[in-house]
Amino acid sequence: MKNIIAFVDSSSYADSVCDHAAWLATRSDAAVDLVHVLDRESAPRDLSGSIGLGARTSLLEELAEVDAKKAKLSQQKGRALLDDASERLAKAGVRDVNARLRHGEVVETVQALEDEADIIVIGKRGEDADLAQLHLGSNLERVVRASSEPILVAARAFKPIQKVLIAFDGGVSALKAIDYISGSPVAQGLEFTLLTVGSETSENQLALDVAVTKLRDAGLTATTQILQGQADIIIAREVEQRGYDLLVMGAYGHSRIRNLIIGSTTTEMIRFSLVPVLLFR
Repeated sequence: MKNIIAFVDSSSYADSVCDHAAWLATRSDAAVDLVHVLDRESAPRDLSGSIGLGARTSLLEELAEVDAKKAKLSQQKGRALLDDASERLAKAGVRDVNARLRHGEVVETVQALEDEADIIVIGKRGEDADLAQLHLGSNLERVVRASSEPILVAARAFKPIQKVLIAFDGGVSALKAIDYISGSPVAQGLEFTLLTVGSETSENQLALDVAVTKLRDAGLTATTQILQGQADIIIAREVEQRGYDLLVMGAYGHSRIRNLIIGSTTTEMIRFSLVPVLLFR
């Protein structure tokens, strides 16, 4: 892992995003690019076409001045957020931190920068999300749909990660997760369990055996488990009862509409999970 992109804003998840990014970076000696995205309304606008005939020049000038002040304050706020985040990462031992202030939309920024990243870290909810209603941030859902890189969805607060549960369905996303983990220095020293929710068939067991062998060949500690039931309920129960610190899963299942929405099981796990979730497409 060489580069991590972490998105920070003024939400309650900002510190956690920094802490999760620092954990990844210090275990892999990677650089962290901190990114704060200002929406287009935070940039100075040309108001000359917004005023109808008969409007006084002084009014136009006053509106332009107010707009410029708002844009300047938004930029100052963004730089302050990035400064605080950079300081937090430095204190956590991250040696290479870069701060970027961007205009536009988060999804556009992800698409522009993801070729430079090995992983993207983002909060579960942004500054405008309704925490009481457990809504996922709209940016998170759009980023998951748009990005081809692994995405670490930070929990509300960071805690040291030791035990990892991999929700394994044998699909392309799950196999991609196994490949990524087996080659990542971040995985060294962690304990992995591969869980398949389904019937104890020879096919399911074979797929698990192949995956766990790859992890073990990489020097990792890994076990397998097959449980029957409803996937989101079983996975949530295992995470809570067995004290896992990180959940790894594919962003989508095998649904025909997987390119339109996040897979239903994945959505439920992100919404209610108290641990970070690492997603693969």
